Amino acid sequence: MSRWRSAPRTNLMIANIRLYLSRQASSIFRYFYEQFFLVLLGWIPTIVGIAIRSVLYKLILRMDGFAAIENNVRLRFADHIKLGNGSYLDHGAYLHACPNGIEIGERSIVMHGAILHVYNFRGMPNSGIKIGRDSLVGEYSIIRGQGGVTIGDRVYTSPFTQIISVNHIFDDPNRPFVEQGITAEGIVIEDDVWLGAGSIVTDGVRVGKGAVVAAGAVVTQDVPPHTVVGGVPAKVLREIDGKTIKADRTIYHL
Repeated sequence: MSRWRSAPRTNLMIANIRLYLSRQASSIFRYFYEQFFLVLLGWIPTIVGIAIRSVLYKLILRMDGFAAIENNVRLRFADHIKLGNGSYLDHGAYLHACPNGIEIGERSIVMHGAILHVYNFRGMPNSGIKIGRDSLVGEYSIIRGQGGVTIGDRVYTSPFTQIISVNHIFDDPNRPFVEQGITAEGIVIEDDVWLGAGSIVTDGVRVGKGAVVAAGAVVTQDVPPHTVVGGVPAKVLREIDGKTIKADRTIYHL
């Protein structure tokens, strides 16, 4: 009897292992192939590790030129990740690219603890994350790309920002929200946008070119170009028109 009872448990365990592997890499072969490089090379600190990974990680992901990858960067579905020349992944960053990929442009930076998470297993057609050139994802920021997130050039997100292109349905009070499905309309952030610390951009929003989102703001509707928005929900506070110039401040440039 004990043998028959253990069989369903064994089958369930095997099914769970297969489910786990299917959500970590494109195939079981790719899982072990990618993990070999990540375990062997991913821990090496300092510029030595960066130099080694800039060459050998080309075997598991797509890299135009050379990218700097610090130690303890977690990559999943690495064959769906593309890094532009001169891009940088800081210590502790996490990129999960299934299924339509993550693309990071030239000289763009993903800072410590940031999470770029596509993780689409529902067949949504527009999922993915694309970041342009010379942009920065701040420390511990989160980008969820189920509905698709497109970020332009020279976009800076401050620490703890969230860009979430997915939303749960909760209309039916007689059903748990986890059974009601999700929407995933996508988010577009145009060039030269600055997101302040702790700000949140919700699904279906477009942030216009040159806009500034104040710290702690929750953006629930489109942001016009060259405006400053703030609050919960975010509203336009003023336009950026070049007329408001403070003379009594020290400005530093690269």
